[in-house]
This record gives sequence, structure tokens and C-alpha cells, in this order.
Amino acid sequence: MDRIQIKDVKNYAGQEVLVKGFAENWRDGKSMAFLVLKDITGKVQVTIEKELHPDWADELAKITLDSVVFVTGTVQLSDFVKLNGVEIIPTSIKVDSIAAPLPIAREYIPATKKKAAVEKSSIDQRIDYRWIDLRTDANQLMFKAQTALVRALRDFALDRDFIEVHTPKLIGAASESGADVFRLDYFPSYNLPNAYLAQSPQFYKQMAMASGFERYFEVGPVFRAEKSFTSKHATEFTCFDIEFSYIESFEDVMKFEEELLTNALKKVKEQYGEQIKETFSTEEFNAEIIVPTTPFPRVKLADLYDALEKEYGYTVPEEEKGDLTTEAEHLSYEWVKKHYNHEFLFITDYSAEKRAFYHMRDENGVPQGYDLIWRGVEITTGAQREHRYEVLKKQADEKGLGNDVQFYLEFFKYGCPPHGGFGIGVDRLTMLLLGLPIKEAMFLFRGPARLTP
Repeated sequence: MDRIQIKDVKNYAGQEVLVKGFAENWRDGKSMAFLVLKDITGKVQVTIEKELHPDWADELAKITLDSVVFVTGTVQLSDFVKLNGVEIIPTSIKVDSIAAPLPIAREYIPATKKKAAVEKSSIDQRIDYRWIDLRTDANQLMFKAQTALVRALRDFALDRDFIEVHTPKLIGAASESGADVFRLDYFPSYNLPNAYLAQSPQFYKQMAMASGFERYFEVGPVFRAEKSFTSKHATEFTCFDIEFSYIESFEDVMKFEEELLTNALKKVKEQYGEQIKETFSTEEFNAEIIVPTTPFPRVKLADLYDALEKEYGYTVPEEEKGDLTTEAEHLSYEWVKKHYNHEFLFITDYSAEKRAFYHMRDENGVPQGYDLIWRGVEITTGAQREHRYEVLKKQADEKGLGNDVQFYLEFFKYGCPPHGGFGIGVDRLTMLLLGLPIKEAMFLFRGPARLTP
């Protein structure tokens, strides 16, 4: 008999089915036993009359919480069963994998008359046993929502004739300025230069533009060797990258991104909005998904700093005015909600000193790019790229990078259309969507002090 998913059990009323899953709850009474079986699609109650199956005693004695159990039985609808009004009356039960006592507490368990409360294990303890922690309803909903989010991003690009490309993650030069890189020994016997883990696909997505692909996207890992111990930083994460040609200005890039994100949040809200709101809302965080209106608000960095000083008394040191500080990033959320009733904010006109060398600059030397802030956290740096070889070479030399990026500069010597793009951290989007720290929002977190499991 083929296994069915638990979400489909109700469709088989009166029929015999085979279901398989984890034992989420097990009540073993003298004459009756009740097993709640859970798979990725749902839960179902298995009701066992023990006197009808005395030969099952040894098998039932094996069941522990989180054991994997196979059940064959008849589906019955019943108003007396609280769990979805359906139960399975088993004709056979097999404990396929016995779970040892769990080493972590995945949820807070309140006290009863007989037992003291059990505190939820810390996130670092739970990451040590992440595969057990991920069995919770909330964690599985998180990755269902993330799947819907990434699918919406991909579909939006595919519907507009973008080409999906998979670029190298082992590269011969640092792909961005301003962030540390992981350096590797790469076959020293061949006298090759050092290799690096890619901080982004930046160089190669621009190569795709020089190749005439015109519209590129990629979903893949990126690496940042930053010793940051914050709620939003990781040393490896997944990024959704976009690059496209024949733009008029970086306004085209911003317009594309706001439409992309609006569509993605709409899709996730349609599919999982109610579950997310019910599961992740707390006293401090309302997990209702807000589908934004377009266009997103835009502000120049200097104007934002002026507004934050006037309205919140926040002043920034003169030497930091060319970039956005973390505190200003957080305050920008209060400001954009107050003035625009919006969760997103484009910030433009950063100093050239604080932007990557490949950002195009206007006649006044202002980089033609932006940061996108969502709920007070930066999720994107985007820009129109400099595609003119001589200008790009000059800007690389200004940063002292000319020799290191010589191979990259070659992409622009033989004709390249004007283009621009951005990257969005999938894990950071998930984190902000659900109101979680980054450690909670990743399948497996990687940070300066975390390399396992």
C-alpha cells in the first residue's frame, strides 16, 4: 500500500490508508492508547483499543516522543475527535525508528499540578540539535513560507524573461569592497593566486550583461568573513541576485525591486498569511504581512539625517555622514511609518567613499545607487553599474583595487550595455517577515563561532 500524506486523510473516510510520521503525542492508558502522528503536511489521531490487539504490547511499548511510526488503518470521521474531526483505527502499527529522550526543549512547557514548568532551550542549544528543533510546527511553517517567497521572486523574474545563471563561488579576487573575505589555499603546487569564497556574484552577473544575456538572476550562497555578533549577520547566507541591461538610471532598478517585493509578499500572504500571523505574533511583534504600496518612499541620506536630528534628536558624527549608521537605520523605520505609513524606504546619495567602486557616479561624483530598508533593517544595496571601461578602471584604481580586479575590468573592454541590479538576502527577508533573529531564521546558522552541525 502506498503512503498518503496526513493532510489528505479526510478524503479517505471509510477506507484503509497507510500513514507515516513522527510521534508528536503519546497517551498510553490501561485499555486505550492515543497516538498523534505528524508529518510535514499535518497531524492525525490514531486511536488504539488495546484489548483488541494484545499482541501489539511489545510494539506499543517502543513508542517514545519523536519516534517514527508507520500506521495502517481505517479512516473514521468523528465529532468527538478534537484534532480535525478524524481518526485512524489501526490494523497494524510499526515503530520504524525509536527516538531517544530529547536533549533539548523545543517549546516552553507550562507547569502542571504534578510537573514543574520546562523552559525552552536557548537558540544555541537548539542549533546543536537543529534537526530536532526543526520538527516544530513554527519552524516548518517558516520554511514553507520561505519556499513560497523564493518561488515568487523566481517566478517574477522568469515571467519577465530573465535567465537563471549559477556563478562560481570560488573566485580569484574579492568581489566587493567594505567586507572581509574568506581566503583559501587553492592548489598551491600550480602557483595560482589565493582563492576566495564569493561575497556576492557581483563580478559574474556583470559578466552576464557583457555576454548579452540582458536579464540575469540567481539564488545561491554568499560568504562574508565579518566578525559580527548581531541579530542580523551571518557568515554564509542565501542571496537572490538580479541584474539587467539597458536601464536609463538606477530608478529603473528601484522600480523593479519594489514591484518584485510587493508581488512576493502578496503571494506569501495569500498562501500563509493567516498561519504566520497566528504562529509568530507576540506582544512585541505583529506578524501580519503588510503588502506594500508602490512606489516606495525615497529619501536622500543627508535629508534623512536632517530629519532624524530635528524629529528624534539624533546626530551623526561628521565622518560617518556619508553612510547609514545602524542607529539611523533603526530610526528610519519610525520616520517612514510616521511620514508615509510605509514599512519600506529607499535611501540614496551615499558618498563615493562608502560605496563600491563599480557603482556609476553622476557629474557631481554621487553614486547612482541606494539601500533599501525594511522594518528598520537594510535588505538591499542596489545601483546602476559603471559600464564604461576607462571610468571603471579609474574608480577601481582610486580604491587601490586596479590590479586585483584586472580580470573583471576585461569584461568591459569589448562593449557592454548600461545595466544595474541588486541582491536580497533571503534569510534576512525571512527574519524580518517573522520577527526573528537571524539564528532562528536559517536552516543552519553560520557565524564567527558556529561551524557545526
